[in-house]
Amino acid sequence: QVQLVESGGGLVQAGGSLRLSCAASGSTFRIDAMGWYRQAPGKQRELVASISTGGSTNFADSVKGRFTISRDNAKNTVYLQMNSLKPEDTAVYYCNAKNYRGWGPPSGFWGRGTQVTVSS
Repeated sequence: QVQLVESGGGLVQAGGSLRLSCAASGSTFRIDAMGWYRQAPGKQRELVASISTGGSTNFADSVKGRFTISRDNAKNTVYLQMNSLKPEDTAVYYCNAKNYRGWGPPSGFWGRGTQVTVSS
């Protein structure tokens, strides 16, 4: 099993910045990729950004150029730096860890989420 704990959410004005952190514990050696998803009220959960063990990244079009994702493998922690925040970025942000070799749940492991609210 893998446990994920997010931190760093909060309330920020439009144009501001926040950094989310996600610390993983447990069978972290089985993690192939970590990522951040978000879910706004009334909307489906969507991928925001992901990063592989090797450092390859993927971003949603809506956040490209504004968000960056990084990973400290020694600390089993992934970060999401969010700049130039917009009200439409308001959502609960969830950390996710996946294994692509058939181990663990198909959708991966999830944190409990952290609220990000961007005021206009």
